[in-house]
Amino acid sequence: MYCDACGAKLEDGQSFCRACGKAVGAAPAARATVSRPRVAAHLRVLAVLWIARAVLLLIPALFLLAFSHWQFPAEVPADVQTFLHPLFGGIGWVLLVSAGACFVAAWGLLERAPWARLFTIIVGALSLVEVPFGTALGIYSLWVLLPESSEIEYRQMAGH
Repeated sequence: MYCDACGAKLEDGQSFCRACGKAVGAAPAARATVSRPRVAAHLRVLAVLWIARAVLLLIPALFLLAFSHWQFPAEVPADVQTFLHPLFGGIGWVLLVSAGACFVAAWGLLERAPWARLFTIIVGALSLVEVPFGTALGIYSLWVLLPESSEIEYRQMAGH
């Protein structure tokens, strides 16, 4: 019998190769790893963070929408009021739509809807410009959901 590492001749009953020191007859030690699926480990946290993000967007959205209809004091010039009312209303609607998209993404992830992974990737990519919380959540969402292995795992979880 010969050593499969260095080719030296081995004697019967020898437990180690005298030339290279490799254990005789022992297969390489396989590391026992218990791997928890990546997406499953992060999906609930991700959904909760999207709900929190939605609430954080909803509060200023409702405030701005309400404020866009209020009357300014008489000291504020009319042309400034004419400019500020639509500005506040427009920003309020953008924030309201963003909050709605965050709620939809969270709900889809919690329900493991087949479309939710792609939708959350899109919303996460769009939120990257919303420094600092949107950026952090967008990076985390992309890190969890974007890899090809995540797509395979999410499809299995969604039942497709």
